[in-house]
Amino acid sequence: MSEPVRVLPCPMCRKPVRWSAGNPHRPFCSKRCRLIDLGAWADETHRIPGDPVFDDPLPDDLDEE
Repeated sequence: MSEPVRVLPCPMCRKPVRWSAGNPHRPFCSKRCRLIDLGAWADETHRIPGDPVFDDPLPDDLDEE
């Protein structure tokens, strides 16, 4: 007997998404929503709160090449 397929909202657009192996974009509804989310992480709109890992961005000797 197979498990019933869960339907959850897409994290970006909130459309219902079937959570199954047949959905290559899960938890998103589409490639578009997946790429919008990736862009938000890349431009740091999405962040995981915490202390910065580095205090100095770069040593001074690396800036003068």
